[in-house]
Amino acid sequence: MKGRAYLAIGSVFLGCCGAVVFLESLVKLDPGAGNLITTAQFAFIALEGFIFTAKFGWTKRVVSLRDYALLVAMFFLTSVCNNYVFHLKVGMTLHMIIRGGSLISNMCLGILVLKRRYQPRQYVAVVMITIGIFICTYFSSRQIEVPAGEDLLTAAAMFWWFVGVFLLVLALFISSYMGITQELLYRKHGKCAREALFYTHLLPLPAFLCLHDNIRNHWNLALASEPYTLPGLGGIAVPLLLLYLLGNVLMQHLCISSVYYLTTECSSLTVTFILTLRKFVSLVFSIIYFRNPFTLYHWLGTLLVFAGTLLFADVFGSKRKTVKTH
Repeated sequence: MKGRAYLAIGSVFLGCCGAVVFLESLVKLDPGAGNLITTAQFAFIALEGFIFTAKFGWTKRVVSLRDYALLVAMFFLTSVCNNYVFHLKVGMTLHMIIRGGSLISNMCLGILVLKRRYQPRQYVAVVMITIGIFICTYFSSRQIEVPAGEDLLTAAAMFWWFVGVFLLVLALFISSYMGITQELLYRKHGKCAREALFYTHLLPLPAFLCLHDNIRNHWNLALASEPYTLPGLGGIAVPLLLLYLLGNVLMQHLCISSVYYLTTECSSLTVTFILTLRKFVSLVFSIIYFRNPFTLYHWLGTLLVFAGTLLFADVFGSKRKTVKTH
């Protein structure tokens, strides 16, 4: 691989893992900050895209706004769902594991919409991933913290936790269908990923006005959070939640931009392997650094998910073929 590819891989790990760390730090202090986080991410990426991609509106669009409409609606819905579930007590580790099961939704929609056929090992891989996610979900549901002896509260907490898991799964399938929509758009108009990134973040911004009360409340909570004194800046103190929010937005932008660049430098197989490894590193770091509850059953489920992902992509089989040809 070229030096630029290695730089992109390093940026993927730094950006995506950093975004997860700041996100978990945020939701531990304010579990309901999902809409604020999503709005900040969208606004920052839209602003950056307006300057560097749209050139302040002077660059001509490749895809019409009408074609972007469905893509924008799906992206807005998945982003809000993925961040809102923390308010429903879905833990970060389970969040990452379920989102790691995107191959299941991709395969299902690939069969139904694109009429694709898959190899036997890929069906085996999806079964492994499904079992792994089920194990993690089941044992996570037994760790919901509620006061002892309050059956009604326990039932309510369980209900909303399951609603959160359902929203995650729903977002997973919508995200996969969004990928299919992007693929069809690229077939029709050619690859325009940077443009799509800009417009999918710009066009949904007015929709956040419907959530303005929630966003304003959590913005005020962020401003009123514990101050953190920045070292080397003359004792300047910044609200801790605001600092975490800024860190998450910057790292998320680096993550998305690096993944896009990586797809231009490496094969889809290499990208799949890198992103799978990145998710596993983020998960392990989250468990160790934030001391999240993780049993032997969770490890079993996690290994099934990631082993299934690598089997689906046939990473090691393809590497052996590459060695033989050389």
